[in-house]
Amino acid sequence: MHTSISEILKEKSLKPSRRSLPCLAQSQTHPINLNHFLSVPLSPEPKPEVADLSQSISTSCSLLPPQTAEDGKDQYVEETEVSTCETRADESFLLQKPVTRAKLEARTDSLQGKNPANSSGLFFRDGKKRIDYILVYKKSSPQVEKRCTFEKNLRAEGLMLEKEPSLTNNDIMFVKVHAPWDTLCKYAEQMNIRMPFRKKCYFTDWKSKTLGSRFHLRCRQIKSWLPRNPMKLDKEALPDLEETDCYTAPFSRARMHHFTINNRQTFFSNSTRSRIVHHVLQRTKYEDGKSKMGINRLLGNNTYEAAFPPHEGGYKSRHPIKTHGAQNHRHLLYERWARWGIWYKYQPLDLIRRYFGEKIGLYFAWLGWYTGMLIPAALVGVFVFLYGLFTMDSSQVSKEICEANTTIMCPMCEETCEPWTLSDSCVYAKVTYLFDNGGTVFFAIFMAIWATVFLEFWKRRRAELTYDWDLIDWEEEEEELRPQFEAKYSRVERVNPISGKPEPFQPFSDKLSRLMVSVSGIFFMISLVLTAVFAVVVFRLIAMEKFASFNWHFVKKNWQFATSGTGVCINFMIIMSLNVVYEKVAYLLTNLEHPRTESEWENSFALKMFLFQFVNLNSSTFYIAFFLGRFAGRPGKYNKLFNRWRLEECHPSGCLIDLCLQMGVIMFFKQIWNNFMELGYPLLQNWWSRRKMKKGGGGGQNVENKTQLPQWDKDWNLQPMNAHGLVDEYLEMVLQFGFTTIFVAAFPLAPLLALLNNIIEIRLDAYKFVTQWRRPMPARATDIGIWHGILEGIGVLAVITNAFVIAITSDYIPRFVYAFKYGPCVDKGRHHEDECLRGYMNSSLSVFDMGDLKNSSQSRYCRYRDYRAPPWSSVPYEFTLQFWHVLAARLAFIIVFEHLVFGIKSFIAYLIPDMPKDLCDRMRREKYLMQEMMYEAELEHLQKERKKNGRRYHHEWP
Repeated sequence: MHTSISEILKEKSLKPSRRSLPCLAQSQTHPINLNHFLSVPLSPEPKPEVADLSQSISTSCSLLPPQTAEDGKDQYVEETEVSTCETRADESFLLQKPVTRAKLEARTDSLQGKNPANSSGLFFRDGKKRIDYILVYKKSSPQVEKRCTFEKNLRAEGLMLEKEPSLTNNDIMFVKVHAPWDTLCKYAEQMNIRMPFRKKCYFTDWKSKTLGSRFHLRCRQIKSWLPRNPMKLDKEALPDLEETDCYTAPFSRARMHHFTINNRQTFFSNSTRSRIVHHVLQRTKYEDGKSKMGINRLLGNNTYEAAFPPHEGGYKSRHPIKTHGAQNHRHLLYERWARWGIWYKYQPLDLIRRYFGEKIGLYFAWLGWYTGMLIPAALVGVFVFLYGLFTMDSSQVSKEICEANTTIMCPMCEETCEPWTLSDSCVYAKVTYLFDNGGTVFFAIFMAIWATVFLEFWKRRRAELTYDWDLIDWEEEEEELRPQFEAKYSRVERVNPISGKPEPFQPFSDKLSRLMVSVSGIFFMISLVLTAVFAVVVFRLIAMEKFASFNWHFVKKNWQFATSGTGVCINFMIIMSLNVVYEKVAYLLTNLEHPRTESEWENSFALKMFLFQFVNLNSSTFYIAFFLGRFAGRPGKYNKLFNRWRLEECHPSGCLIDLCLQMGVIMFFKQIWNNFMELGYPLLQNWWSRRKMKKGGGGGQNVENKTQLPQWDKDWNLQPMNAHGLVDEYLEMVLQFGFTTIFVAAFPLAPLLALLNNIIEIRLDAYKFVTQWRRPMPARATDIGIWHGILEGIGVLAVITNAFVIAITSDYIPRFVYAFKYGPCVDKGRHHEDECLRGYMNSSLSVFDMGDLKNSSQSRYCRYRDYRAPPWSSVPYEFTLQFWHVLAARLAFIIVFEHLVFGIKSFIAYLIPDMPKDLCDRMRREKYLMQEMMYEAELEHLQKERKKNGRRYHHEWP
């Protein structure tokens, strides 16, 4: 049944209460009627002090039954309390008389017994008014005046309030907020909330008559015979979200008859109702003044302890969901999204968006899209790794190293170390070949193209989601100023060009000076990171000498692994320690800048956190990739640090294995640590809070039996969402994206590790949002914000770094030059790669005369990794022609690789439009149909009205 405008206008109203009259001038569109206030005393003592703790307030815009004498008494108690709040000046009123816990529990049990609907904690005591928001304050808080004024103004705006003491803490009071129908309609119109008004009719004109449609019909029949995709969710288990298949338009009370209003209780979803109430809470004053408004400021000055929308009941049920169905959307999300048993299923994005809002829905949509795109990258990376594994024994370079029993290598240190044979590093050379083989260049090009395809197709996916979620025409409303910004710059005002109202203004000189201080802080923290990297380098130099001269033969033989492994572990501990410092520094620097709005604060904080953690994670990796072994010098003329420690050299088979080990250890342990902090830390916090409540005696029995607690008490005992919002979630994934793309040429298994982590990450985040956190305020957004630009920057950096890794770090270019310029296949044409690389290891090692060294042993000559002339040459130890050929080939490869990959990336970005063509046609078609339907619905309504009044009506527009 549709509700007509005539039926809505028939509703009668009440006169406004005298307490709300001063606040009515703030808005010309607030409800005309405000009803009387009801209160249910907790004890028979009619003292105002007790009434302040135990009274419950509710307002309604509908007609009330005649009041009894008891109701009148309750109303008098509530009015006495309000007048006391407005006129008292002594602080003795704050010494309130506590209510015993036995009386609270007895009254709660009696209320739950009388009204079964109240047992879920989602309604007022009458079991009809839905709770849309929860405010929490302490009875011992001194901010009573602000709270009373704020709640009085909330009632004047049309909200209904009801107070309820906590069953787990004697000092906590809950204020339940309900938005009645008239208030919802009023603010839905002000906020331009789009609501459904007609089912979608899909346009299939000439396509139904073409041969293509018959072909598609045959394909559907064949597809129906195939087994069902196990990754898809069962649609029968999900609720029918009616706004997903309806035309929507901005809500208007004047055209209410256009909209599909089958039930007023469900017309506005819970997330929409919470968003409307949050809008009112943000714009309601608590003191006289331009900036004295908003729940955020009241939370900042401890007037309220928390403000959050309630969860829709529990997330578990005694009965299976398949037989008894879901008891609420939270239960459905837990069963179809947050459980580990469905880790392979697609995410119910529409349900996530409906429950948590579009901003969180877009995060999980992006995370799911990123995880799905990692599947082909992981498969190609595994193929490259398997290619290296299967061809490891047949590698010519590995064979030459393993068979070099007579090749004496120069000692690793000058005092206690002895020469060693090249064959001792046989295992090291084979492991290096796993990640440095012929597939490295192909995989680097593939991942650069993959990053572009991922971002371009995400734009298309985002366009589809914004269309399905009615965000195409949504424009973010003008944000309110941050309280800190207003407090700092309240003396200087400027007219806002958007709203036309005066607001605090930050002078350019002050903004520039604060920005310079912030930038200086950023550079100081980056220099601290470089200092830590330098300390790790010094440790590696010391460890290299110790392990090379170790008494234990096993350690002495594998000194390369020992040095790299210990260095990576120490570096990881330094990284995790500095991350804690960086978060605090980024928070202080962002607050020092005094951003104007919350979105500006979030973007500035996100950028600082990304810069800090990116440099912290990758600085040591950049050192190993591009500096390790480049400036070591040669035997007899080594470069030393502080004239004490000889700089570290690369292994004869290359430095790529050190880079691979660095990435693998950091990526693996960091993902384990992040997963623990995301799930284990909230679990420990919730367990500790329950333990403190049991010891404190504040409702310990109720804490043990959670089923007796109302929903607001259960939500209060949960952890709030991170103060930084989704910054930490995005930051973790963006840093992982950097690991997956920037040095992927050195570690082809990085996409596989990222894929496995993200499969766990989705369910961890889902479990955390559904079970461990309070329900966040459903916010709207059309994209992922500043993170998309950061991802594009990482994609560009990945092309450059992979080009340098292949050209400088790996041995691909030296082997290539040897095969085509110096190898045995130069004059014989192209043959098998292994045949062309015969003799490569001997060509890449130079000769040094150890006659002048103190620790010279049996052999006079030793070998070292470089392209230098032998000691018997006319120019001993000078660079050979092969060195310059290799250097020229490396520079040429970098230029060709970058231009080729950037060209392919640009071409692919040009080929892939940001929005699918069929979506553009559908949007234009539906916009046309929506205008036609609005015209027809208005004409039909006017004709009915004229017919009802007995007037003559026509078919044309009046």
